[in-house]
Amino acid sequence: MSTLKSVNVDGEVKRLTVPDIRARKRRNGAAPLVCLTAYTVITARLLDVHTDLLLVGDSLGMVLYGLDTTVGVTLDMMIAHGQAVMRGAKRSCVIVDMPFGSYQESPEVAFRNAARIMKEVGCAGVKIEGGAEMASTVTFLTKRGIPVLGHVGLMPQQVNIAGGFKTRGRSQDDAQSIVDDAKILAKAGVFGLVVEGVLEPVARRITDDVDVPTIGIGGSPVCDGQILVTEDMVGLFNDFKPKFVKRYMDLGGGIAEAARLYADDVKSGAFPGPEHCFGMKEQQHNDD
Repeated sequence: MSTLKSVNVDGEVKRLTVPDIRARKRRNGAAPLVCLTAYTVITARLLDVHTDLLLVGDSLGMVLYGLDTTVGVTLDMMIAHGQAVMRGAKRSCVIVDMPFGSYQESPEVAFRNAARIMKEVGCAGVKIEGGAEMASTVTFLTKRGIPVLGHVGLMPQQVNIAGGFKTRGRSQDDAQSIVDDAKILAKAGVFGLVVEGVLEPVARRITDDVDVPTIGIGGSPVCDGQILVTEDMVGLFNDFKPKFVKRYMDLGGGIAEAARLYADDVKSGAFPGPEHCFGMKEQQHNDD
């Protein structure tokens, strides 16, 4: 449960900002950040009261579009879903993923695409994947008014180089590289770091060593916050289930059962009934 209830004196909900998120370092006494992904208006509305940060993740490529990886996600897709989430979220800080190919070429290209996201979506900032190689881009963006959430560890956009979605930090060299990346990104100006798919001691070290909040997904309980893909959490995505996912409900099973009941009623003539029709008398329905 989030403990930061930001409300104006007139009772209206005030949206959480990047500085609000930046201040949520647990060692300073802050409560853990509650974060989830959102891609639609209705999901954003349902999650907003419970979350501090909603991430419009490029995971939507796999969850909503059936892609094998996130690599095929486009800038237009991210903007369209970002706009939908902004219509539904009133309190949470909304961050949008920059998709593969939209920021790696140069800081200037990254700025042009990030500025388009910020203008057309109205979100609070963007998220990019990468370590030391993205430090100059982070600094370039932040100095020009675009807040950046970093992402280290398992990086889905680099799945083709990694040869799959593999846990990071298993060797001493790999662990040290991830920690170094996190420190460099923090110094470059990120307001927070997503730490994904790393061994627990690595995420713990990062959380201890950087002054910005860490948001774990397959990281460590001591991270300053946690995030999951909402569809994983509620059982709407069943292609695979990562070890780090806790499934709180099986909404997918519920939807399938509702569809079965609906189909049975249509086939038997039980639906639609007179209560679902305009100007139809109950006796007339019974005679049929």
